[in-house]
Amino acid sequence: MPLFIFNTLTRKKEIFKSLRGKHVGLYTCGPTVYNYAHIGNLRTYIFEDVLERALEYNGYSVKRVMNITDVGHLTSDADSGEDKLERGAIREKKTVWDIAKFYTDAFFDDLKALNAKKLKIIAPATKFVPEQIKIIKKLFARGFAYETSSAVYFDTSKFKNYTKLSRQKLSEKKIASREVVVEDSEKHNPSDFALWFKLVGKFKNHTMQWKSPWGIGFPGWHIECSAISTKFLGQPFDIHTGGIDHIPVHHTNEIAQSEGAFGKPLARYWMHGEFLVIDQARMGKSAGNFLTLKTLTEKGFDPMHYRYLILTAHYRSQLNFTWESLEAARNAYERLKEQIAIVFSIVATKKGAARGGMTCHTTSSSAGSLSRVFLKKFEDAINDDLNTPVALAKFHGFLKSCVTNGIGEKTAREIIKKIDSVLGLKLLENEKIPVNALEIAKERELYRGNKQFVQADALRKKLEALGYKVSDTPSGPVVRRKTRM
Repeated sequence: MPLFIFNTLTRKKEIFKSLRGKHVGLYTCGPTVYNYAHIGNLRTYIFEDVLERALEYNGYSVKRVMNITDVGHLTSDADSGEDKLERGAIREKKTVWDIAKFYTDAFFDDLKALNAKKLKIIAPATKFVPEQIKIIKKLFARGFAYETSSAVYFDTSKFKNYTKLSRQKLSEKKIASREVVVEDSEKHNPSDFALWFKLVGKFKNHTMQWKSPWGIGFPGWHIECSAISTKFLGQPFDIHTGGIDHIPVHHTNEIAQSEGAFGKPLARYWMHGEFLVIDQARMGKSAGNFLTLKTLTEKGFDPMHYRYLILTAHYRSQLNFTWESLEAARNAYERLKEQIAIVFSIVATKKGAARGGMTCHTTSSSAGSLSRVFLKKFEDAINDDLNTPVALAKFHGFLKSCVTNGIGEKTAREIIKKIDSVLGLKLLENEKIPVNALEIAKERELYRGNKQFVQADALRKKLEALGYKVSDTPSGPVVRRKTRM
């Protein structure tokens, strides 16, 4: 089955075809680093990580680029309000540069904890201001930009099909959502957006500033992504991703300025992740209802429990977060790890012999055929627009069939490794259990067999003190590392 992805631009599920053979250019919009990323933000980055993994699974080499917004993103996406980095600096009594570094580091710590692949190209907006100025010059040359006494704007009336991504009519956009900068009466259209802010009015004391043909100032939010994506991926490139909230403003403006400057498409496919909601409302910093990954870990959840929760819903479906749903995801993830432990027989058997190797010893042609059938079902789910809920269900089914159908250790291990290369759930991590822990489990099983339950329970507690837990299953006791609860 070829890889199908849903293209927001066409509103259709399409077969993915790279512009450059087996090489993929992927641009993923990064965070604005004035505060911690909340778990709703992180849902989008998990979706993008799965996308990159799925592309690699299908044999593509992926050149992925992520920007870091460390200047120019105002408190309103409508080019009004304060710069978020400046507000963060005031809030914490630090410099804007300190704020940017601290929250950039915190963001990548979260991604690492969630087992996201390490990004090779990370591009802070402040490092690429000359490239942004260059594109603005092109927009002036092509008649898409104009200057006022306080800013430089993109003239949306000059760009045909400005709302082709959002499919809104320009007349339907609320004027209130496009407030002018410092009540700029020189602005041509309510939908016009800022490319460059001058150091006048409320921005006269803006800390971050650069020289430009239009005076000292700083770039608007949207222009950074056009400059960075073009620099590293060229134009057009294959896939542009982000949260669904980027469709009506940020990505719409990216398309206008990039295509206005270069006269050709920006990206072939546009993919967007849906919201994580809490109490049926969008999670957000401005709403004050956001949770961080640190909040979850402080309550005893492992980051993999959260990643598992995210994979239980399709990336294009809203997911309502509750502590009960996270608890259910933790239980399901721990059962999954326990099933894998049973398959690999990290156990002390009911007869009291510590056992290594597989529960299923034989490898037959029928077992090999079953493995291929399962792997095909898993691949079909992933290649059907990253259908992770179905992929997870197929995987659970495979683990059950492994025990009953004699799938050999080598085959099972290879399949689990392939699956986890896409899901990223650390399924084979901490698989090996020390001999001393297995010996304790062996002794405990002898006591249980003799109905000496007090002694058996004492050995269970001894295992727990060493950082392991033992589960009694129909296939025998399974010893595993404990997760923090």
